[in-house]
Amino acid sequence: MVSVGLTFGMAALLIGGGATLFMDLWAALQKRLLGVPSLNYALVGRWIGHLCLGKFAHENIAAAPAIHGETALGWVAHYAIGIVFAAVLLAICGLEWAHSPTAGPALLVGIGSVAAPFLILQPGMGAGIAASKTSQPNVSRLRSLAAHTSFGIGLYVSALIVASLLPA
Repeated sequence: MVSVGLTFGMAALLIGGGATLFMDLWAALQKRLLGVPSLNYALVGRWIGHLCLGKFAHENIAAAPAIHGETALGWVAHYAIGIVFAAVLLAICGLEWAHSPTAGPALLVGIGSVAAPFLILQPGMGAGIAASKTSQPNVSRLRSLAAHTSFGIGLYVSALIVASLLPA
């Protein structure tokens, strides 16, 4: 039997994809049990589509013209971004971390990743820096923080699963 070693790219893909799935499952659970609305990834795709057309910021992304394939684009971007953040974690901690993961670095990267929506996505979509232009900014901030904390937990859990599947 041939043993395949874990490469940086494979680790980022598996851990980042798994962490993003964990985040999505957390969001689905919150929606089902608590009625907490989840992010509409079609609007993320719309924003990205408009970026490609040279428009970074919107007053209200929901009012912007739809982009063909925006839902798929938003979901693909969501998972790609999760993989990139896993790659950042691995770049900081080394591939060895994926073989023996610890919670601290995963939680730091997950929670730290909330800077991306606070400083890039929300302002670009018309919600202001850290959701400052929303009707309930603190609620929006806490929801973002909870989502990104769940992503950090997902990084750790996914890495544990990946490590458990590696040959000894």
